[in-house]
Amino acid sequence: MPVFITLEGTEGVGKSTALAYIQDYLNAHYVPFISTREPGGTPLAEKIRQLLLTKDDEKMAYHTELLLMFAARAQHLQQVIKPALAAKKWVLCDRFTDASYAYQGGGRGLPIHDIAQLESLVQGSLQPTLTLWLDAPVELGLQRAAARQELDRFEQEKVDFFQKVRSVYQQRAEAFPQRFRRIDASLPLEQVQAQLKSVLSYFVAVRTL
Repeated sequence: MPVFITLEGTEGVGKSTALAYIQDYLNAHYVPFISTREPGGTPLAEKIRQLLLTKDDEKMAYHTELLLMFAARAQHLQQVIKPALAAKKWVLCDRFTDASYAYQGGGRGLPIHDIAQLESLVQGSLQPTLTLWLDAPVELGLQRAAARQELDRFEQEKVDFFQKVRSVYQQRAEAFPQRFRRIDASLPLEQVQAQLKSVLSYFVAVRTL
């Protein structure tokens, strides 16, 4: 059975590094997979990503942000994720719908009901098999993010915004323990990768049964 893996977390927790490690691990175990990201993943969805991440003189309304996220997700699911799963490939995705609950629900304060309605409309019953939540103190993550590159529209938010985001990730991890695995991203890289390996090894082993 194909496995749909998503990576979640606040800024600067090392999702890109974790993604590269998982790609290497799956390749080493001959697992057919695709790697993608949200928002984005298709040419049209990547254009929406630019709208979402680029700071503009016109302030984006919070519901506009939410609707754009799900517009990109609808395209991504139709063109990339669903076809890959149908072809028995694993899907490795940098962020998915949990991010909408965390960022637009927690950070922006939008009603959870609104997000749930869009989730049902756009993806139906489809959910990730495994969500790897890379978790670290917000201040540490923001220090890392500031050191690596120019900050995008989300990364420029205040600490309080990301505290709310992290809190919702915690709530969702508790609500969906069957698919969430918390990875302590504050630890040294080798220990982070050891945590990832421990989780991935189970799913790879099940695949071979």
